[in-house]
This record gives sequence, structure tokens and C-alpha cells, in this order.
Amino acid sequence: MHASYAFGVCIREEASPDGDPVYRFQAPHHEGVVFDDPDTAELYADVYFDVNGFQEAGTGDRGVPPAIIQAGRDTLVGYLLTQPDTGRQWVASYYGEKPEKIDRYVARVRKRARLIRERAAERGVTETEG
Repeated sequence: MHASYAFGVCIREEASPDGDPVYRFQAPHHEGVVFDDPDTAELYADVYFDVNGFQEAGTGDRGVPPAIIQAGRDTLVGYLLTQPDTGRQWVASYYGEKPEKIDRYVARVRKRARLIRERAAERGVTETEG
């Protein structure tokens, strides 16, 4: 287990077919997704909490879930950064912003997700293993 969050959300470290570590995001009613590095998996979890969960099923290979679009630019930036071959420089260029502003967007998403998890813990919703 790499990380365990409230509401049955977790990130599991697994071995890929070639033996390298990968990080699987899992949540109830979510098809799950695998990342090559833990930071990207954690950002995906932060986006998930920021929008109170979302489904990617049915959005296609390059689609964005409606909950992400409706959440605002900072959440969309965070989500885009979790997609394959989409880095900080690409997102900055796409929005016509400096990379530092992209970092601020991500920091906002991470902060909101942290606050949501802290409030859940205050209400007795604890980390659970998925």
C-alpha cells in the first residue's frame, strides 16, 4: 500500500509486467488507473477528492470527465498533469501561462484535497484499505 485515504480510496504499489513499480489508484465506483510514478498517482487522488469523485469511463481516450471541467481551471490543470505525455511545460503553453502559475494551480488543488481529507477525519471517517 502506497497511500490509503478516507472513503475507500487508495494507491497501491504493484509490479508491472516487466517488474518495475507502478502505482494503482483505486476508489469505489471507479475503474482504477495505473501511473508510473507515485507523485502523479497522488495528484490524481487529490483531483479525485477536489471534485468529490469522478468517473473516466465513457470519456474516451482523450476526453475529460464533466466533473473535472466544471470544477475550474486549477482542477483541470491538475487532471491534465496526470495524463500520459502531458507535462508542466505543455500545460503552461496550452494556457499561455508560466510554469510557476501551473505550480500554483496544482498547489491549490492539493490544499483543497488535504482539507477535505482532514475534515473527513474530524468527522470520524478514517483511512480505509481498498
